[in-house]
This record gives sequence, C-alpha cells and structure tokens, in this order.
Amino acid sequence: MDAKERCLELEDVVIRFSGDSGDGMQLTGTLFSETSALLGNGVSTFPDYPAEIRAPQGTVAGVSGFQVHFGSHPVATPGDFCDVLVAMNPAALKANAKWTKRGGTIILDADAFSEKGLQRAGFTTTDPIAELKLEDFVVVFAPITSLTKEALKDSGLDNKSVIRSKNMFALGICYCMFSRPLNFTEKYYEVKFKKKPEIIEANKKVLQAGFDYAANTHAIANTYKVAPAVREKGTYRNINGNTATAWGLIAAAEKSGRELFCGSYPITPATDILQELAKRKDLGVKTLQAEDEIAGICTSIGAAFAGDFAVTTTSGPGLSLKSEALGLAVMTELPLVIVDVQRGGPSTGLPTKTEQSDLMQALWGRNGEAPMVVVAASTPSNCFHYAFHASKIALEHMTPVMLLTDGFIANGSQPWRIPSMSDYPAINPPIVAAGDTDYLPYKRDEKLSRRWAVPGTPGLEHRVGGLEKDFLKGTVSHDPINHQKMVDVRAAKVAKVADYIPEQEVFGDKEGDLLVVGWGGTYGHLYSAVKEMRNQGKSISLAHFSYINPLPRNTKDILKSYKKIIVCELNMGQFANHLRMNFQEFEYLQFNKVQGLPFSVVELVDKFNEVLEGK
Repeated sequence: MDAKERCLELEDVVIRFSGDSGDGMQLTGTLFSETSALLGNGVSTFPDYPAEIRAPQGTVAGVSGFQVHFGSHPVATPGDFCDVLVAMNPAALKANAKWTKRGGTIILDADAFSEKGLQRAGFTTTDPIAELKLEDFVVVFAPITSLTKEALKDSGLDNKSVIRSKNMFALGICYCMFSRPLNFTEKYYEVKFKKKPEIIEANKKVLQAGFDYAANTHAIANTYKVAPAVREKGTYRNINGNTATAWGLIAAAEKSGRELFCGSYPITPATDILQELAKRKDLGVKTLQAEDEIAGICTSIGAAFAGDFAVTTTSGPGLSLKSEALGLAVMTELPLVIVDVQRGGPSTGLPTKTEQSDLMQALWGRNGEAPMVVVAASTPSNCFHYAFHASKIALEHMTPVMLLTDGFIANGSQPWRIPSMSDYPAINPPIVAAGDTDYLPYKRDEKLSRRWAVPGTPGLEHRVGGLEKDFLKGTVSHDPINHQKMVDVRAAKVAKVADYIPEQEVFGDKEGDLLVVGWGGTYGHLYSAVKEMRNQGKSISLAHFSYINPLPRNTKDILKSYKKIIVCELNMGQFANHLRMNFQEFEYLQFNKVQGLPFSVVELVDKFNEVLEGK
C-alpha cells in the first residue's frame, strides 16, 4: 500500500518541534506554519525560547521549541498538547514528552541518543522510553543526522554546515506525514540564500531526503491530510504579533499624514518591532536605537513635540525605567504610543516567557495624578488593528496611549487577512494652522484635547515642560486652584475617550450563569474553553476586553447580567482589582497563572465547571 492509499483525513493536528537552541527549531516550525497557511489551513503557533543565553549544549536548559496547530478550520490556540513531537536530542525529549498526547507520535534523532547525550540531558538510565514511561506512544528512532550526512556527502560543504541542515530532514519527514508540498519551502531557500547556490541545493536535497525517508519507511505507519479552512475571501499571509504591531503603526502614520518616529532600546521580546520599523525607510519611518530606555522615550517625546507621530517600544523592566518620562508625556499632552510587550517579572524575570503582570504599572506607574489610556491586543493578527487604533486615539486626543501585548502573541503567528487601507478610518490630528489668531496652547476642543502647534510655525510659540501649566496659556503655574483644574481636565480627557471606542461585545448569551472575563493575549484559550462548554449546553459567556482605560461604556450593564463572574489572567489578579475599583458592587472570582506559560484549554474548562457546580 503506498502513501496515497493510506492517507487519512484529520480536522486538526498539533506538532511540536524541539531541540538545542542551535538546531533551527524556530525556523523549522516557521516554515511548516507558513506552508500550512499558504495551503489555506487555520494556523496558530507558540515559539518557546530558552531563557538562558548559550546554555550548555544538550542540556534541558538549552531546549528551544516551536509548537504549531493547523486545521481545516480557523484555530484560536497553538494547542494544549501535541499529536507529534519532534525531538532532536535527549534533552528535547525530556523537556517536552509531558506536552505530548498519550498515543501520539514521537520522532527522535537516533544519532543523538548516545550514552553521553542521555547523561547530559539528566537521564539516569540508558532507556529514555522506559524512564519517561512512553510505552504507549509511537516512538520513531530515525537516524536523522547520519542520513543528512549521507545526503550531502558529495555537496562539498564542511561538516558543521552539513549537520546544521538536519532540521530540514526532520521538516521533510513532517511534510510527508501531513501531505505538505515542498515547493513553498524550496522557494524560501531560493530567496534566502540567493547568493549561495550550494546552500540552496543542500537544503533542497536534505528536505527531499527526509520526505523520502518518511514515504519509504514502515516506521511512519500512515500519512495524513488536513483540508483548507473556510475563510472570508481575501489575501492572507502568516504574521506574528510584533510584525503586525509595527505595520499597524505604519498604517496609522500614513492615515494621519505624519511621519513615524520610533525611539527605542532593544529588549526581549519587543525588539522585533524596532527592527521591523527600521526596514521601512521607504515609507518615511525614522528609527533611533537609543543608548537606554530613558533616552528612547525622551527622543520620542521630542519627536512628538516636533510634529511627528512618535512611538517607543519596550517590555516590563524598560517600562519601569520610562516611568518618569511617561509623566512628562502626560503633562505636556503630546501624542505618543508606548508599546509594552509583557514578559515574566519582576526585575529581569523571565525574558523569553509570557505574562500579563504589567497592567497596574501601565495604569498607575507614574508619580502624581497621571492618567493614561491603556489598550490591549489579544491575538497576533489583531495587533495590527489595536496598534492602529491606539495610534488614532493618541493623535486625535493629544495624549500618550499604552498598547499592551505579550510574549505569547508577539512571537506567535496566525493567518491574517491583509486589509485595504480604505477599510480603516481617517486620523485627523488637531494641528493648528499658521496665522490662527485664536490660538492658546491649552485651549481644548470637544474631546478636551489641546491643539498641536508644530515648532517653527509663526505665531504659535509656546512653552512645554514638566512643570504645571496654566489652564489656557501653558505658562508655568503654581496656583493651587489652577492645579486642581488641570488634574481634573487631564482625567476627564482620558475618561472621555470612552465616547470614541466601541462598546464591549460578549461571546455567548447576554445573560446567564457564568461570565468569563479576560483581556489581552489570553483570548484564544478563553474563547476555545467557553466555546467547548457552550457546545455542551453550559450557560457560560465570554467578555474579553481590549480597552482597559477607559473601560467601554456598557461594562457595568454586562457585569450585572450574570450570576457569577470569573476573571482569568496571567498575573495575580490585576484586571480583577481594576474592575473592583470601578465596579465595587460585583463579586469577582479569579483564576490566575504565573508560570511563564499561557493558559491551557483543559485547565480552563475544569475551573469553569468547578465554578458552575459551586465547588
């Protein structure tokens, strides 16, 4: 029976690629994801980077992973557990066996499972299958390294380059198993290595060798097919959250007619936004890699004063350093978008792991009364949408806006329908025209926004700075009544943004037994858990918030429509406390997790059932 005759159809599959940080697992997973997306599958990914820099080779601390969930329908999460685990060494097996479904397939590089390799990974016996109790799994020991060497024995490449190609052999095995074509990946080689034809041919040869190995060996019992998902008509591409954020900022700059300036200091996991923006000089983007976090935000405030659409990007520790300058942005009432890609904390914390623990810092992490608009993206692809709308608020309301993402959605990817810019609204900054005889620096419009006077425009000279301003003239004022008025109006301006954002939507019934509340990057897992339980007939709904401050106008009406409310977040209860501050009359149950990992659908369903059953 040939491969085509034993091809089985599946609705969805989860694969986890894992190996040493130098084994190319992120690239392998990305190529598999992009091929699946190009075939029309729903795709969601979860790159899992090691936290240690240059951990010893072959140790668990140095294991890098990439999980991809692809299906014949849109998929919202990268999956709780994988159907197929590819482990390039013993450490990868030890670190990831627990994430594999019982009865799943585990593909191992047999050449790496030497006595020395097992010892370095911390195995105490020479039988890792028995030690990890994997007898109920389909374990395939494939001689990946030696077959890669055989495929490239006449290539002329040095031994190091040959061994580095073994990840493409593993990719070829998976392409055969799941009926993926090779041509998309071959095209990638041709573009990536266009000046190195020997590398192109070597990668093609190894990819084909892996495919042929899976097609001809009895170790791979079946091949599988996953049909394309039904999607809205349009042009799609696979995109991660950091790239989508950068493109959303660029789109906002185009719509506003302002040049985009980004002053930032590199920090995991936000650096890719700065790098992506730096590529777009052709679109008028200006970037500055500053010497530190403080310089990054201060140059951006200067650019906002000068009339640019200004952005700065960071993660938790960097946001702490920016706090004084954030207060300056509030005081000067200049448009600025601060992107905080959250990671595990406190301090340096878990640089490569996800968390939602910066919310209180975003809301209140400044001295004095310094209210700020806070917006949160919830999926890799809608980072574009919320970056655009955070920018629109900043530019039209003349205020700094904090955009929160997190490591999970920043590095994760999914198919994104490329929008037409005609689908997005105009952005109209309140710029003062030359010769405006009615100009006062802090005179306000219906949004309570002051107008934007670009330096160098005759007649529009005015002061800016960190000292309190006169209510209209903007000159320095120490008058107590004036200070009260300015504190009140800055707070009212942020609160008034609620009139310009959409009302909160609810997935499910408009009233019922249990309302699940979430925000930010937990959306996919919460939605999947609630959907699963609703399909079982449970009275459960989801309100997932993207506008954090101010909250949507209908928030109270939603909260009062359910018997129980549970707030789920990857911190110890920061959004729950934010809701308590605003709506004290409700009781909020909590489900919190701070493990550097996203929620799993399984644990959410278990928790929601406990709440519904009154346990």
